Amino acid sequence: MKYFTYLILICGIFMISSCGGDDDICESGEGTPRMKVAFKSLASGKEVTLDSVYVAVDYGSGKVQLGKLQKINSRLIPLRVDDSPYTDVYFRLENKAPESHVRINYTTKTAYVSPGCGIKKTYENLNSELKQSNPVQKVEAGQNQIENEDKINLYLLF
Repeated sequence: MKYFTYLILICGIFMISSCGGDDDICESGEGTPRMKVAFKSLASGKEVTLDSVYVAVDYGSGKVQLGKLQKINSRLIPLRVDDSPYTDVYFRLENKAPESHVRINYTTKTAYVSPGCGIKKTYENLNSELKQSNPVQKVEAGQNQIENEDKINLYLLF
């Protein structure tokens, strides 16, 4: 009986120590980064905080609503991860208000990260065009590559 207790204790220790390896999840920012969009005033050219903004993105099968955020000065937006050279993003300030259509063009590179994270996409040569201009009046380029989520890639002028 004494040996049986030791055997169960040793098996329990091995089971606990084998759980939770480093490759289980992608938690240290190694995944595909999102585009950072900030907002500016058209009159002053300075960054502003919006009372609310609604964002929708077309990932190739129709618009997906990303929801409403309040009192924000920037927003992270995931881009398409397929082989498309652009992503269409839609912005509006109120729920039933007109929306602006912005097309973000880019080239992509892929790199293997780890078994947990898989493949990471980075976006280069970003440029954007304003297709529908209400409420966004103008777009202004920021950093033209997305390697992480620290730098602003696009400014929307209201």
